[in-house]
Amino acid sequence: MPVIVDIDVMLARRKMAVGELAERIGITPTNLAVLKNGRAKAVRFTTLDALCEALDCQPGDLLRYVPEPDDS
Repeated sequence: MPVIVDIDVMLARRKMAVGELAERIGITPTNLAVLKNGRAKAVRFTTLDALCEALDCQPGDLLRYVPEPDDS
């Protein structure tokens, strides 16, 4: 998938555990892991807002676009 989720990077910068972040934003650690590991098909803006608030960052700090190589 060409959208990369960099929650791990922000967690490390903030020295915060996954469980603490999940509690702060009001989702289960399992659902946060799905998002963090890039397995989510979508993210709600309310979740993105909560992530940015809890991690004191911008959406661009959490998500980046990397195009897939062209197979032609």
